[in-house]
Formats: sequence, structure tokens, C-alpha cells
Amino acid sequence: MKEDSGSGRRRIPLRLRRVSAAWERQRPTWREAKPAIIADALKRALSRPSGNWYVLGASRALTTDRPIARSVAGEEVVAWRDGAGRLRAGPGSCPHLGAPLRDSPVRCGALVCHWHGLALDGEPFAGWEPYSAHDDGVLVWVRLDHLGGESSLELPVVPSRPRARNTVDAVYEGMGVCEPEDIVANRLDPWHGAWYHPYSFVDLTVTGTPSGGGPAGEDGFAVDVSFKLTGRIVVPVRALFTAPDPRTVVMHITEGEGAGSVVESHATPLGPDRDGRPRTAVTEAVMATSGRRGFAMARAAAPLLRPLLRASAGRLWRDDLAYAERRFELRSSGRFPG
Repeated sequence: MKEDSGSGRRRIPLRLRRVSAAWERQRPTWREAKPAIIADALKRALSRPSGNWYVLGASRALTTDRPIARSVAGEEVVAWRDGAGRLRAGPGSCPHLGAPLRDSPVRCGALVCHWHGLALDGEPFAGWEPYSAHDDGVLVWVRLDHLGGESSLELPVVPSRPRARNTVDAVYEGMGVCEPEDIVANRLDPWHGAWYHPYSFVDLTVTGTPSGGGPAGEDGFAVDVSFKLTGRIVVPVRALFTAPDPRTVVMHITEGEGAGSVVESHATPLGPDRDGRPRTAVTEAVMATSGRRGFAMARAAAPLLRPLLRASAGRLWRDDLAYAERRFELRSSGRFPG
């Protein structure tokens, strides 16, 4: 971005599109969106280690009096904070008579079963064994070595993020009938952005595709795109999409307004539904930052901005989950192209 002479302040980042083209008149991207490129990027993503870490949900959702719970690959998992505020996690079934611990309150740092009052403090008890857990300040993770089947890592593969004190963050959660790889494949297809989400993106050009020769943080898709605000008013940025582990795709804004901002999309397998179809949770963490002086006001208004950020993410994921579900449907029936 250019600087104003003398003041050192950045110019207003908004742009007025010269032509407000109809949706059907934008440049087709299907020739560039080669299935082999997407498939190769997905294959490399799926081969990267996760250390058996899975995202459970938003750190902010974990209060001092209630746990959070999620089914991971069909296994009930519960997490809560103990009296010192430390994250605790373990099986979601009470070791006494199997009560669902997701419905149990936290009292004095212990998870108290609402069936008979058994209190779990996070230490092993009567066959109930805790899981390794991690709170990165935005998301809560659990390590399930018996499910992941990989060599364990001490911490999850968390990508580079802006400093928390300079960030407004929000977390969106959704669910689709598909597998994690379908979520990841959706995010590794940047060419669909302006066609599938015309309410959010215009003027999208993929300027670089993965080569497979570099580290995960560089093996990605570079994209020039404009975020649509209203009518012909847009905000142009450059972004890089990478897949640091088999269930995560990260968008870094590298140039333009909000440079340094990050959007992480995490896929967590939930297990089958009643019809035996796989379900996958999407947890998207938006971490917005800016070098502008006025961004301090945005941080102060973060509680008001978070619902707006979640609503925006939800609108995109309404469509992207339909994309992922369709992909799974085609794959599972042997009708997927290529």
C-alpha cells in the first residue's frame, strides 16, 4: 500500500471498480482450476503430520462453569477449566454409569457428573484417563493418539498468527455431511471464489500455485482478490492459502488492507450420522489485524464485531459446506471426475 507523504498514514484502501460486470460476464476460471493441481495439493496436505491433534472449539466458549464437548471420530470428548484456569480434557462418558459429561457443570474446577455427583478434577480416576489438551488463546485442541494413529507431537501445528493484542478474533462453527478431506479440498480450490461467492469476492486471479518443493508454509496458492463491500466498492488484497496439516487450511493476507490477518479453517471428523454418513465439523478462526491507528477502536468494539465476523463466515460456509458435501457424494458413489 502507498503512503501519504508527510503524514505517514496509509491511503484509504477502498477502490471503485471501473466496470460493475454481471456475474456471468466475469472471466471463467475452469480451465485454470485443473483437478490435478487441486488433487496434488490435497495429497500433500493429507500426508503432513497433525500429531493427532483435533480442534474442539473456541477458547472463548470454555467458561469457568460449563464444559465444551464434541464427538471426535465417534468418541465423546469433554473439556473444561480447573480451578487454576488450566485446560482439562478427557472421555465424555462418566466412569461410574456412563452419564454424558457434556451436560455436567463445573464446580470449584471439577467436572461434577449430574447423575450422581462424581467429581472429576482432570486426573486419572477409576479407568477415566485424561487427554493431552492445548489452548492457543483462540482455539481449544485435544490430542487423541489412539484415534490419530500418527506419531504424537507435543503441541498442535498452529500456523503463524498476528499478535493477540493487535487482533480482533472470532470463531465460526458449522457441520457438513462429508469427510475432512472434502473440507480441505474446498479450501484448496481458490478459483471458485468469485463464481461461488459473488456477494463477497470479485476480480479473483490465482497468481501462483503450489509446487510441492517447499515447506508447508510456502506450498500454497497465491491469490489477488477484492473483497466486496457494497455495489462497486471493493478492498483489493493479496492472499496465500496453505495447508499446514491434513485437516487445516490457512489464508494469510500478505498484501493490502489487513496484511497479517489470518483465517484458519479446521476440519474435525465427528463420526457417522444415523444413516451411517460421515459428519465433519468446520471451525473457522478469523484473526483480523491492521496497522492503522483506528484499528484500536475496532479492538475496543470487538464484542460487537464478533457476531458480524461469524455471520460473514457462516454465509460463506453455507455454500462451501454444500460444495464439500457434493464432493463427498460424488466420491463415495464413484462419480467424482478424474
